Order: sequence, then C-alpha cells, then structure tokens
Amino acid sequence: QVQLVGSGGGLVQAGGSLRLSCLASGSIASVNVMGWYRQAPGKQRELVATITSDGRTNYTDSMEGRFTISNDNAKNTVYLQMNSLKPEDTAVYYCYAKWGYQPDAYDYWGQGTQVTVSS
Repeated sequence: QVQLVGSGGGLVQAGGSLRLSCLASGSIASVNVMGWYRQAPGKQRELVATITSDGRTNYTDSMEGRFTISNDNAKNTVYLQMNSLKPEDTAVYYCYAKWGYQPDAYDYWGQGTQVTVSS
C-alpha cells in the first residue's frame, strides 16, 4: 500500500503562482513514477506532469514552461510549481504514484487538492 497526501492548493489570481506538494508513505520502495493529474468540472482527468524515480520528467504540452515538477527523495515528496496560472488551470489536482512494473503495476491516487484561479 502507498498513501499519498497532497497539499498546497488554494485560490490565486491569474498570473499568480502556487506550489503543490505530495507526500508519499508506505511501500514506496517500488514506486517508480509520481506525478500530478487534474480534473476540471465536467471534464476528464488529464495528465499534468510526471517524474520518474531517477528524475526524468514529462509534461502535457500546454503546461510545459509554466509548471515544473520536482522530487525530494529524502523527504518522499513530489512538488509541482505552477507559475503564470490561468483561469483554465482551475481544477482538482490529484497526486499520482505508479507502483511496480507491468504487468503487476498499480496506480495510487491522493485525495485531491483544489486549485482555483480567478480572472
């Protein structure tokens, strides 16, 4: 089992910044990818960014350059720095972890943290 606790969401004006944090605990030795997804009202959950245990990153095109994902392995924490926020970034942001490798991989999700960007 892996537990993920996300934090750092809130209300910010357009153009502002927020930093999300995700603390992982439990059987994390076999977690090889962590990241963030988001879901806006009435829309499907979409990838924001991921980072592998050795630091390789992947971003959705529309967020690359504004968002930066990083990890602190000593603290078992992944961060998402979000700059130049836009109203369309408003969503619930979910921390994600992939445990193990196919065909035995398993996805874990945090509880979600609300990000609201006002215009």
